[in-house]
Amino acid sequence: MPKITGISAATRRLQRMGPEVERFVSGALQTAGDEIKAEAQHLITTNSAGGSSGGKHQHIPSRPGEPPNNFSGHLASNIEVTQPDPLRVLVTSNARYSSALEHGTSRMLARPFMSPAARAKKKRAKELVNKAVDIALKRKGQA
Repeated sequence: MPKITGISAATRRLQRMGPEVERFVSGALQTAGDEIKAEAQHLITTNSAGGSSGGKHQHIPSRPGEPPNNFSGHLASNIEVTQPDPLRVLVTSNARYSSALEHGTSRMLARPFMSPAARAKKKRAKELVNKAVDIALKRKGQA
């Protein structure tokens, strides 16, 4: 996953700005998390391949380095967004084989889907948070 540096200092600054700013940023982070989740699900379901042989559906694995191909929908449906505190959002994949797909194993090369989704939405997440701070500070100045 892409790392955002300076998170502790930014969190302290936001908390000092007051509860209104924290509330707006919390909502922006939730939205960003939802967008990362949707992107990961999109990566899994786009270009999925399958076929049939002998009347049975056959799963065709993705190539190494590409997101995994959707088979049952279990992987995509087990991505969730949680917000353990107002200024932190986690996007996780809870299918038992998520980590093996994301990072690979000794027998299989990685088929990442969470990291590419987070990278794809990183700029958007920053925009959402910056906009939330701007709106909250403008409203705070009007009070």
